[in-house]
This record gives sequence, structure tokens and C-alpha cells, in this order.
Amino acid sequence: MRHSKIGSVMTGGVVCVEFGTPFKEVARLLAHHRISGLPVVDGDEQVIGVVSGTDLMLDRARTVASPQPRPRLRFLPKGRGAGDDDVRVRAHSAGQLMSKPAVTVHAEDTVAVGARMMAQHGVERLPVVDEEERLVGIVTRRDLLQLFLRPDAHLHREVVEEVLGGALCLPPTAVALDVRDGVVTLTGEVERRIEAMVAQRMVQQVDGVIDVVSELTWRIDDSVGEAVEEDLKDVADAWIHKL
Repeated sequence: MRHSKIGSVMTGGVVCVEFGTPFKEVARLLAHHRISGLPVVDGDEQVIGVVSGTDLMLDRARTVASPQPRPRLRFLPKGRGAGDDDVRVRAHSAGQLMSKPAVTVHAEDTVAVGARMMAQHGVERLPVVDEEERLVGIVTRRDLLQLFLRPDAHLHREVVEEVLGGALCLPPTAVALDVRDGVVTLTGEVERRIEAMVAQRMVQQVDGVIDVVSELTWRIDDSVGEAVEEDLKDVADAWIHKL
């Protein structure tokens, strides 16, 4: 069974900024490319943070809420300008505004890993890095959602051929399959409970499957108690990862 990797759905040629990129240039890039955030990289192209439109707006809001005190009028020594000491311009750059550390994914991670990280951290995009943590792309929620547009017929064929018949070597008549709007229902009888559990967990990992309803029964219940149940889950996951 093949799982789509982040590298297969990400966008390359990422628009990024450096630590010292000015506030206004960050705002211009966000507006020009119609994006909500930019990775911030160091001299080695490693991602050190992410700066977003929200970061910029929050900074402006703080500045408006806490205006700089108006400078007092006073006599200045000859040769000095009025703005040298009294009017201080706060320097803003991508590095000062960014959120850090950056939440990143690797190109070899599965789409499921990327989706889980987006949900856990409440972000809409993730910088994609290589083995040396250098920026190679960007992946968005929209990129990941494209997988859930796969037709039911494609999902049905992959589950039958690559999961039930291929990886699990189950007889064609052992498990009946129904796919509707991305929800897969499994019915039938298998030899052992572990087989039913592995089948459900494998189908859940097929790209584009939204949910799995397992109505499978088994002839041999090879689990007793909650502890053994957790052990079976570990066995199922280990089995899946070997495939």
C-alpha cells in the first residue's frame, strides 16, 4: 500500500524571507503572492521561524495601542538633528515578528503526518524541509484536502487490491466492501481478531479515506482484557509499517 508523501503534494520554489527582511517588504510579499505566511530562513536556508499576516497586524495593533510619547521641544546642540534622540523609529523585521520555533515537516513524511501536525498546531501551512532541515517547499491545507477528492471507485479498487487482497492476502469473499463519500464500510468474517483490527487500521491510512466503519467479525478472539487490546494495536501498527 502506498501513502502519498508530503513531497508529492507540496509546492516548490517557496517565497521566503530572511531575519532582517523589513516589515514593509514582508507585507508586500504576502499581498503580492496572496499568501498568509512566509518561512524565515537563515544563511544556510534552514527554517528558523514563520512570519504571517497575523503577526504583522498584531504588531501594528500593539504600536497603535501604545504610541510613542511626543518629544519635548528643547534647544539642541549645534549640528544635531531633532530626530537623533527624541524621535526613535522602532525597527521591525521578519526575525523580530516571526513565530518560533517553526513547525515543519519533511518531504518524506506522509500526508497523514502533515495533516495531524496542522491540526495539533492550528496552522494552515507548513514549511517542508530536507534531511538537513533546509527549506525545499511549502504544503498547505488545500494541498492536503486534494487527496480527499479521490472518487469512491478509486478508493474501492485500492482497498480491495492493495489492502485486503494484497497486503492481508484475504480471500476475495472474506470481506465485503462499500465506499460512499469516502467512508468505507467493512463487513464479513475473518479468522482472527488481529486481522480485523489490522484491516481497519490499514484502510484508515489509504489516501482519501475519510472514515472506516468496521462490522467485521472473527472466529478466534485472540485478545483478552484492555492490556492485551493495547498490545494488539501495537502489533497492528508494526505490521502496517513493515508493508
